[in-house]
Amino acid sequence: MQEVKPPKKPMIFFYLIVIIALFCINFLLMPAIAERQVKEVDYSKFMQMMEDKKIGSVNIESNQIIFTDKSEEHIYKTGTITDPDLVNRLYDSGAKFSSEIVKQSSPISNFLFGFLVPMLIFIALGQWLSKKMLAKMGGGMDSMKFGMGKSNAKVYVKSTSGIKFSDVAGEDEAKELLSELVDYLHNPEQYREIGASMPKGALLVGPPGTGKTLLAKAVAGEANVPFFSISGSEFVEMFVGMGAAKVRDLFKQANEKAPCIVFIDEIDAIGKKRNGQISGNDEREQTLNQLLTEMDGFDGSKGVVILAATNQPDSLDPALLRPGRFDRRIPVELPDLQGRIDILKVHAKKIKVGDNVDYAAVAKAAAGASGAELANIVNEAALRAVRDHRKFVTQADMEESVEIVIAGYQKKNRVLSNKEKLVVAYHEVGHALVAAKQTESAPVHKITIIPRTSGALGYTMQVEDGEHFLMTKEELENKIATFTGGRAAEELIFHQVTTGASNDIEQATKLAKAMITRYGMNEEFGMVAMETVTNQYLGGDTSMACSLETQTEIDKKVRDLVKQEHAKAYKILEDNVGKLHELAKYLYENETITGEEFMHILNTPAQIPQFEGEE
Repeated sequence: MQEVKPPKKPMIFFYLIVIIALFCINFLLMPAIAERQVKEVDYSKFMQMMEDKKIGSVNIESNQIIFTDKSEEHIYKTGTITDPDLVNRLYDSGAKFSSEIVKQSSPISNFLFGFLVPMLIFIALGQWLSKKMLAKMGGGMDSMKFGMGKSNAKVYVKSTSGIKFSDVAGEDEAKELLSELVDYLHNPEQYREIGASMPKGALLVGPPGTGKTLLAKAVAGEANVPFFSISGSEFVEMFVGMGAAKVRDLFKQANEKAPCIVFIDEIDAIGKKRNGQISGNDEREQTLNQLLTEMDGFDGSKGVVILAATNQPDSLDPALLRPGRFDRRIPVELPDLQGRIDILKVHAKKIKVGDNVDYAAVAKAAAGASGAELANIVNEAALRAVRDHRKFVTQADMEESVEIVIAGYQKKNRVLSNKEKLVVAYHEVGHALVAAKQTESAPVHKITIIPRTSGALGYTMQVEDGEHFLMTKEELENKIATFTGGRAAEELIFHQVTTGASNDIEQATKLAKAMITRYGMNEEFGMVAMETVTNQYLGGDTSMACSLETQTEIDKKVRDLVKQEHAKAYKILEDNVGKLHELAKYLYENETITGEEFMHILNTPAQIPQFEGEE
């Protein structure tokens, strides 16, 4: 949709006009006016008037002589000539010597041109600037605040080429719920006949990058109505009351252009829970109160639909979420496997793609990716094709772009020593071998020891065969054992440990703690929640909800569980040390092993009993 932007001139433009005008008045106009009051004559005229005794007052300066006639109504000036007896002759002619001839000569003209004219010019400029400001900001009382009380909402007009639901994939449930809003805007009569009223507001909640803003624009595109878009942070002002004025102005504009859609992105910026404490600046609370009042006051039958988006729904004020305000909550979750396939296909329409691209395989490898990340994957694949001087994107480009999003770009200038490369090879094969020798574990998709810009010297990628929503206790324990497999391989082969397992240790500890504190998978604690999760859409911050003594017991249980799985991983590698050497040798020489190559070597009888890299 096309955004309508009114032409704007910066405020400095108007200030410059005032400064230039005052400069002209004070330094150009006034001196010119004053100059025009004094008539310049030649020296002979001065001498003639002195001989005729017609000079009233005179002021002799170093470079000029200023004098008046007897009536002192006219002022003259002339140049100076060396004349030692000039003063005596002026005295004899009856002239009076005075230094205030110009200032005292015409008080009426001084008042007129020194005060009244500049004042009138300044008032005229002020009136002109006021009209310009009012025209720019649309008039009204809020305009007198120089735009601080005006809504900054971007207005998108009706457009047949705008975003539609067909441009949004992977969110079928959200589109179904939002399609009701579109139908209401098109056919409100069928709802009124049965007595149904449409929800005043719909709240889109979900992780970042899942397409909340895109869905809101798609609703406006399908409904073909004006679309007001504004961020919650734009309501927050330094001056108390300005945010509330912006809310009033936004709803005023919406009512004037009804039917329309108002979209408030990141509404948590103004809609956070009120804690009841009195602070020096309660601007945010006043803005929230005004928003609550406006949502209660506007007439939903006019076809004004309020949409809002947030990734922190738990932090919103309960008054904002009650029925009659945002009374429809629409989850916009991370896409499932089929959703990821559909999203990849939507974005792939914008680029040239080869016939061999398997979107299902790419979607499986990108498990947990948001819509924005999938769009980035497709774009990275296109960029890689351009770098390789190809005219279309291949499957290899897609797979490499998934790894770029997960682990970063290949770090070509980082060269590992043979010893470090050998350690990394055994470390990564340790992960893969432990995973392969356990049941209920995801298959190995790829192993590589090519350093990445994320800091990883190598990684093992596992890809589930299908969509997985629940995990058993055995599966979680197997994941912990897989995390510890790299360290176990270092201990088994080199009899020492390195810093390469730091991320593995962090992941294993986090998972073991969750099993005990949140999933109820410990016999001693049972089904008791020891930990709470907040901001589930922003990484899921956790906080303990138990006593210090219980936390000490939890730490001991976590330590015992990780040690147990580490011992299991060590035993698996010890029992399969021949395959460990064989796989590590292949990885050391080739730097990358695909899942098919890994399974072929694993299922083939051992060719060598030991790799020479063993100490």
